[in-house]
Amino acid sequence: MRLVKFLAHAGVASRRAAERLIADGRVTVDGEVNTNPATDVHATSGVAVDGLAVAPEPREVHALNKPSGVVSTARDTHGRPTVVDLVRSPRRLYPVGRLDADSTGLILLTNDGELADLLTHPRYGVEKVYRARIQPGRVSPRALKALREGVQLEDGRTAPARVRQVAPGVLEIALREGRKRQVRRMCEAVGHRVVELERVAFGPLGLRGLEQGRSRRLKDAEVERLRRVATSPNRPAAGRTRAP
Repeated sequence: MRLVKFLAHAGVASRRAAERLIADGRVTVDGEVNTNPATDVHATSGVAVDGLAVAPEPREVHALNKPSGVVSTARDTHGRPTVVDLVRSPRRLYPVGRLDADSTGLILLTNDGELADLLTHPRYGVEKVYRARIQPGRVSPRALKALREGVQLEDGRTAPARVRQVAPGVLEIALREGRKRQVRRMCEAVGHRVVELERVAFGPLGLRGLEQGRSRRLKDAEVERLRRVATSPNRPAAGRTRAP
């Protein structure tokens, strides 16, 4: 197995983050610094990161209903609560993508770097669905049409999206791209301010009654559904993946 894939499977980091660790000279194989991510390694190769031995661990995926005020990182230098703090697991978990601290809803955490890359890499375009409470609450047909077809932001035009008004002042927006604070900026572009934002679905997964602040470990069948959605040959192209 290639070194970068070994680190991702061991739960050290996503594949892209593992590539950075290797390039920075923080990874050793049999006691020697190795900066080649394609090096063939196995469980007895003596792989270590920052001097700590790395061994493959069972892979887990957890769904969390993130509360407001919780940051979507494994650690926070300012002492704020993180999504990792809310999930009970002996594994080294990290979030799959991000939600803004003031956004709520479904976020996944895993130690499976390969799956995390499938779910977040721009070329796979896994759909995420958001509920946005907006002001002013009345949305014109022209604004809805613009959101569906794409609006011009400072970092380029957004891709087509599924958008519907599910209640007065509440929009449901499904994206296959994920630029920084994208839902908020899209709504602002058509004259509406987002006052509450919740992610209600990630690919085939929904909150399914999961209370805010609570998490659950996904079943193998659910993980496989996520993997199939990301690798489907019919998936559309998408933009960048960051926090909405």
